[in-house]
Amino acid sequence: MRKLFEVRNALDEEKGYYIAVFLALVIVAAVVAGYYILGDHAPEEYNTISLLDRQKQAIDYPEVVLASQNNNLSVYVNVENHMNSAQNYMVQTKIAKNLPASLPNGLEVDPINTYRFSLATGETHQNLVTAMQDIPGNYAVVFELWRDSGSGVYVFTQNYCVLNIHVK
Repeated sequence: MRKLFEVRNALDEEKGYYIAVFLALVIVAAVVAGYYILGDHAPEEYNTISLLDRQKQAIDYPEVVLASQNNNLSVYVNVENHMNSAQNYMVQTKIAKNLPASLPNGLEVDPINTYRFSLATGETHQNLVTAMQDIPGNYAVVFELWRDSGSGVYVFTQNYCVLNIHVK
């Protein structure tokens, strides 16, 4: 009789274990389902800027410019709008000898080229930008993306591309 009691006790303990695991799974499933049902999962808004070479590919970027001959370089600047509304943008091209570690408000030099355009949600804009430099040395050509804040004032989006060049 004692053995029967021990076997029954072992079965009750095992049943209790299964019930505890089952309840834990139900609670986890309810929390996960509640997160997806009640949570706001709108995609995050963002903008992108990228560079393409003259063949509109990301392969053959200009690296060396000859100051005495052809002292300009041309790349396509590609901007994509992934905001939830149409946006007005501005791209500024700047050249610097020394590039700081971060650009919280854009590079603090005068732009050599600026252009503005509007993009609807999900649209892409490409523009061929030419920069000239005729003084030998190493330079960073910076393409900064600025967005209209809604009041005609452009704010730096923290998005930029850097093309390092050597002028001979």
